[in-house]
Amino acid sequence: MIQTPAIFLSLILASVYAVVFHLLKGRTLRDLLFLWLAAVIGFAAGQVAGQMLNFIPWTIGEVRVVEGTLISVLFLIVARWLMQDKTK
Repeated sequence: MIQTPAIFLSLILASVYAVVFHLLKGRTLRDLLFLWLAAVIGFAAGQVAGQMLNFIPWTIGEVRVVEGTLISVLFLIVARWLMQDKTK
């Protein structure tokens, strides 16, 4: 069972990824909210993938940083693609 500090650290890491991505590619506050949601879901998916594959290259406590980061960035890229203006 995942502990509260691990959830807190995961949320902080996902939030940092979302803010940095928003500073690079975002435009509005709504974009930031959408990117934050994508980063959090992506980080959680990375945690699940890491547990299922049992691949542990680097962890901080129970948080699988590598898997969470990779999947979170992938979700952020997909979210940015979905946010693009289709009228171009």
